[in-house]
Formats: sequence, structure tokens, C-alpha cells
Amino acid sequence: MTIGKKFLTTVAGTLLASSSLIGSAAFAEQTQLNALFMAQAAYSEQDIEQMTDAFEKANPGIEVKMEFVPYESLHDKIVLSHSASDGYDVVLFDVIWPAEFARFGLLSDVSDKINSTTKDHILEGAWTTVEYDGKYYGMPWIVDTKYLFYNEKMLNEAGISKAPVTWAELAEQAKIIKDKGIVEYPLVWSWSQSEAVICDYATLLSAMGGEFLDKDKGPAFQKGGGLAALEYMVDSIKLGLTNPNSREYSEEDVRRTFSSGQAAFAVNWTYMYNLANDPKESAVAGHVRISPAPGVANISQASAVNGSMGLGIPSNSKNKDVAWKYIQHLTSQPVQEDFAKLSLPIWKESYDNPAIAQGQEELLKAAKVGLAAMYPRPTKASYQEMSSVLQVAIQKALLEDQSPSEALDAAAATISDLE
Repeated sequence: MTIGKKFLTTVAGTLLASSSLIGSAAFAEQTQLNALFMAQAAYSEQDIEQMTDAFEKANPGIEVKMEFVPYESLHDKIVLSHSASDGYDVVLFDVIWPAEFARFGLLSDVSDKINSTTKDHILEGAWTTVEYDGKYYGMPWIVDTKYLFYNEKMLNEAGISKAPVTWAELAEQAKIIKDKGIVEYPLVWSWSQSEAVICDYATLLSAMGGEFLDKDKGPAFQKGGGLAALEYMVDSIKLGLTNPNSREYSEEDVRRTFSSGQAAFAVNWTYMYNLANDPKESAVAGHVRISPAPGVANISQASAVNGSMGLGIPSNSKNKDVAWKYIQHLTSQPVQEDFAKLSLPIWKESYDNPAIAQGQEELLKAAKVGLAAMYPRPTKASYQEMSSVLQVAIQKALLEDQSPSEALDAAAATISDLE
């Protein structure tokens, strides 16, 4: 169904009512907002600049100074700005950070600004992005998971008629493609020693029935599905199925490699779908297909990691009311639907809007499965330390410095000592 003007007006009105803003007269004097965003994946810088330009035109007393940094710099920028006199008013934050940020008081609790009407119209999984211990520390903005991208032309050349639905089938198809000489390394991943590799590892771990932590919050990734996931990764390199450069690749490296025709399969975020099908950006446009990341027979139908992100207000911001007004604009349904090609909306009704589906029907079909299967990374204040330890362990295994079992056992021993 399409969304009527009456619904949009109602939601907009309830959002404004819930924000407790102090009235447009308060914005008569020029106010500058400092906003921090990510310079990769999801919305492009141009998208965010256009969203912001519309906001400034509608609010002539407000100017937004935007800063874009790589994902790897985002966390530390937020932390270090807490003690700065000219810190940020709006920040983009990852789903894995609210526990830490809440513990150290880095983000404002905005629970009283979010009413039940707003909650009901947004995807339930999206709220996990900004919630910790029963409180909300922002608004969800980017709802995302990883998908399997494949080059249909290469599969057809190899005599393969359909995409794999299990990770075992994926390896089998990759071997056929390699053996036929269609491409040297059929698989490409983002396995650099960063959060990127944790996301791919989490996707596999979830498919194989693994857990990061046990019921007592102790390490569990070193056994069962967690161990099987890393063994799968290592074996794919040993067999020559995965491009060995994946050990150094970020998501953008994956996109460029796949888009240049050097891979038959890739695991990546939503934003790659339309870019890989854009002739200006991709040599394989028109041959790119997407499906949910595979599952494992008798364990899972599909796999996915929660890679969503939210917009929050640092606790030391001097412009919290204005910042909330800006966040409301960026996360509003009309704005998200206008920019739904690189990042899908957080609003439930958007997925029934034909205008959103047009030209990306396959993406929305995959999203309905993937977003419902999103597996969370651990929610704990020491997650950054845990992730760093696990990144090193995975890298050691991928480089064959240690066996998967040795690497994960050592990581588990270290992580057991973290709070």
C-alpha cells in the first residue's frame, strides 16, 4: 500500500509533540550544529548533504556543519569529543556502542522524546540499535545487514541455475566456477583486522548455530558454531576460493573487486546493490543479483548480522533541542523514502510502498528475510575490547599463524578477564 498524506502528517505531528521543542522563535538567532557521520556504506555523503540542505532551508536559523570520517574513526571521535568545548551535537553510532556510551554517560537519554506512536511504526529490530537497559539513546537511522551478492552471468557460464541457499552450496559453486576458469577467486569478503571481519564472522556464526557468549556472559565462540565459522573462513582461503586479499579488505574494497568482475560472490551491506548495478560504478551492472546470506542445513534458513546504526545527541551538547529537531528530520519517513536506494527505511509502512520497491524489488525481498534474521553482536560495555581481541585471533587463523581452535581458545581466555 502507499502511504497517505494523512498518515505522514499524523506521524510528523506526534514526533514534534514528543520532542518538547521550545518553539520556532528560539531558533531565530543563528545556531550551528556540529554533526558527525560515516564516510562509507549506507547513505552517501551527497545524500546526507541533500537531506541537510532541505533541513536548513526549512529552518533558516540553523546551520549544520557536517564531518565525515571512516567507520574505524567514528567511535574514537565520539569518545574524544566528550571533553572538548566544541564537541558534536549529533553523532552517528553503531548498534554495538550504546552499552559503553551509557556506562560512561556519553549520549543523552532521549526516552521521553519518543512516544508509542513513533515506536509502533518503526521496525522492531531497528529499536535495538539505540536501546540499552530499557532506555533510548537516539533514533534508529540505518537499518542494515549483510547479504549475498552474486554475478548471475558467471553462475550461468558455470552451469549453475540458482544461487546457493547454504554455505556448503556456496563453497561447492565457488569451486565449480574456479575449476572452469571463470574467475580465479570466486569469493571476496571484508576481513581486515577491524569490525568488518567481526560482522562477516558473526554472519557465519549465526548460520552455524553458534553464540558469542554463554548464558553467564562468558565466551562461547571458541566452540560449536563459532569454531565452525572460522574453520569455514580459513578453509575457503586454503582451497583458493576466497581472494586472499580479503584479509586486508574493507567493504568498499569488496564492492570494487566484485564490481570490476573479479569475483562471483560477495558478502556486503545493502548499499552495494544499487551501486554494483550502476553502469557508471560497475563493470558487471545488469548481472548483479542479491539474496539473503545462506543458512546451514538443519540449523538455519538464512543468516544475518545486525549492522544497524542510530543518531544520538552527545550529553555535552549545548544545542540538544535543535539537535533533536535535526535528527527528527533525517529519520522521518518522507526523507528516508526519498533516499532509499543506498539504505532502506526504518519505517514499517515503507516496505509496502511501490515507489520504494521500484527497481529494487529483489533487494526488498531479500531484506524481509535478512532483517528478520539479524543476529546481534554482544551487548556489553567492554565490547570494543572484546572485538579487538577477537579480530586479532581471526586474523592469526586466516594467516595460518594459528589453527582456528588455538586462536579462538586464546581469545576466549583473554576475553574472560574483561568486565
